[in-house]
Amino acid sequence: MPSKKYPFLNFQVDHMTIHIDPEMYNTAYVIFKTIFGVSPEDIIYEKRKEWVEGLGEESMTFAARVGKGVVGEESLQNTIFAIVQPSEPKFQHSHSRDLLTKHSASVHFQHVALRTNDLLAFHKYALERGVNFITPILKDEHEDVIQVFSGEWYMPGSQPSGFFFEFVQRNPNEDLLKMLEEHNRESWFRDKTFLGLYQEKEKENQSNNVTPFLDHELFAMIQSNVNRKKFWEITEEDIKMCEEKMINYAKKKVS
Repeated sequence: MPSKKYPFLNFQVDHMTIHIDPEMYNTAYVIFKTIFGVSPEDIIYEKRKEWVEGLGEESMTFAARVGKGVVGEESLQNTIFAIVQPSEPKFQHSHSRDLLTKHSASVHFQHVALRTNDLLAFHKYALERGVNFITPILKDEHEDVIQVFSGEWYMPGSQPSGFFFEFVQRNPNEDLLKMLEEHNRESWFRDKTFLGLYQEKEKENQSNNVTPFLDHELFAMIQSNVNRKKFWEITEEDIKMCEEKMINYAKKKVS
């Protein structure tokens, strides 16, 4: 049975990413500043892009730190929200815009990034239980972070939810810690990773082929085991049986 005896399952929230209607984007910035007490040095990242030459840059995303850890441990105990808007021109396709439109929403959580102390061990553990990932494990050029992005959580037969997980391991070296202390806070996020993920989700959206967190067949197998029970009737034996099915499914898929 999975349990916290595996250190790599002792997750902490690294950051959360929200997509937001462009009409709310600047207002959201004001809210973070006034309601959540975000100072200028708490805006740790902002990415801009000129989509059409001559029309000027548009802000794609900003990240706001709303909490810091205890003295001496701030580098890995921040509470961060990344805010993304569909900044593409109206005539250009945007998976970010589609995400909001399809859910009739002006705000939508896209992903939560969970930090682990051993990403390689967790990644192997998750693959062995049938979890799908849309990227390989990505390694930052400065070697202070590795990360991977999962498929989306949604039920077979329903439209993709737009929600997925990022799993990340941060091993801050001395240079990174110095940069954080000197307020080079953008080192928490990387342009290459952000743009790579943005392009991957755009590709999925345009192909109408969104990778699920679990294959629909595996989802249905788990569902058939527990769906006829009340939540409180699900036993540890039921969980064990589901996990065995997940492991067997993943083995067959690999073979």
